[in-house]
Amino acid sequence: MSVLPKEVLTLALSHFRLDSKWVSCDSYGCGHINNTQLVVTESGRRYILQKISEQAFKDVPGLMENIQGVTEHLRAKAEDPKNVLTLVPTLDGQCFANDENGYWRVYDFVEDTVCLQAPESDQDFYESAVAFGQFQEQLADFPVEKLHETIVNFHNTPDRYRIFHEVLERDVMGRAKDVQAEIDFVLAREEEAGLAQRMMEAGQLPRRVTHNDTKLNNVLLNAETHKAMCVIDLDTVMPGLSIFDFGDSIRFGAATAAEDEKDLSKMTMSLDRFRTYTRGFLKACPGLTDAEIEMLPAGAKTMTLECGLRFLTDYLDGDHYFAVHREGQNLDRCRTQFKLVQDMEAKWDEMKKIVMEERV
Repeated sequence: MSVLPKEVLTLALSHFRLDSKWVSCDSYGCGHINNTQLVVTESGRRYILQKISEQAFKDVPGLMENIQGVTEHLRAKAEDPKNVLTLVPTLDGQCFANDENGYWRVYDFVEDTVCLQAPESDQDFYESAVAFGQFQEQLADFPVEKLHETIVNFHNTPDRYRIFHEVLERDVMGRAKDVQAEIDFVLAREEEAGLAQRMMEAGQLPRRVTHNDTKLNNVLLNAETHKAMCVIDLDTVMPGLSIFDFGDSIRFGAATAAEDEKDLSKMTMSLDRFRTYTRGFLKACPGLTDAEIEMLPAGAKTMTLECGLRFLTDYLDGDHYFAVHREGQNLDRCRTQFKLVQDMEAKWDEMKKIVMEERV
């Protein structure tokens, strides 16, 4: 995260209705997209200031309209103010500011919470499922047509395949000849990978308000009890499929190895973690349709395959999208995802059985 000059931060904070004068503003968190600062005022109150990435998000006003609408909707249903992110208004009552240095927003800091990069127990993973399940359930009556698509075709798997085919045809790095096994893997699953998209277009799966980045570190837990408190990082909230929010959590949280692990024998999908998450998600989100529930395993497999496809596409194209810190890292990432897909396929009947056993 780049260090922002004091004069840039001073100007940014001058736009917002803080409770008193700020006394410190320091880099905060592990995010890689937006520049995030922890602000402390004279009263001791804390805020989060973020410079929103215009490289990642081309329509920041639309993005902020999404966040404002969704948080207001959630707040009307929240039992505790800490259950929802709270935007701090600008001096003229807007939910974001724009100055010569870019777009800015400020949130109230959610006190007495922790953000985990990995679960410390199965219960932590369960609580993240509850949080994202509640998020889905509480937004079921939000008019999804009002949301802007902040990243167009983000989880449109057939479109991801279209891009892959174009990149493969160009083969600008000359790498295709060395990854034929990986290419064959994705091509063999192309028809199946588009099933959920086709079902949504046919009205068999409902378009819902989805988070689209449902990792554990996007849930704040109570610092003492580790109960789910608040879903954060709402930049990718847009229309989508509930099964993909479920599936992305499984892809990340039920995997037994790191995303770029070289030893593929370490990468499997934990059925225990799959059951833990399924139980929490279905308990917190009883409003899913029968079709959605039946497609939950497919959501996990599709999200994992799509992620691996994106890593492979970026590798073939010269590693422009995903940051790499060593040669072949995107290829390693691709291979772990494909190994995870294979393990899901081997455990398919068990995954379907668990979903049926855990449904409310």
